[in-house]
Amino acid sequence: MKKFFLSSVTIVLFVFYIVFQHRQTPPALRNQPSFSGSTAPWAGNPFAGGTLPAASNIKYKDGEYVGNSADAYYGSVQVKTTISGGKITNIQFLDYPQDRDTSRMINSQATPALATEAIQAQSTQVNVVSGATDTSQAFIQSLSSALAQAS
Repeated sequence: MKKFFLSSVTIVLFVFYIVFQHRQTPPALRNQPSFSGSTAPWAGNPFAGGTLPAASNIKYKDGEYVGNSADAYYGSVQVKTTISGGKITNIQFLDYPQDRDTSRMINSQATPALATEAIQAQSTQVNVVSGATDTSQAFIQSLSSALAQAS
């Protein structure tokens, strides 16, 4: 009986997965823990909870900055951000929860969405990804420490 039980998180993630499989996301961008660019394949995401904040007027110092490792309950999140022309141009996940199948499934969707939103917002003002709250909060902490170095 237990193996047929689906938690609400599993159902939400399944729906999330199906919705994004039908988007026109290039295969090269799927399931990558690093994303650079300004085009968001997740634009209009019904799970995002609204529109993205306006781009920040803050100008950062060019370079690569590694954020502090932040606890995400099932593992740690650590990011490296690249600043070019005073703007965030790339965010790479150096570490994220991936020891469990569920963590890998959740983060294959959450990590590129978080990176995309942060690049668009040019700040840490991103929407928390449903089902990946701990990863989202740890991402914000790690990115904050990286951007503090770039300020």
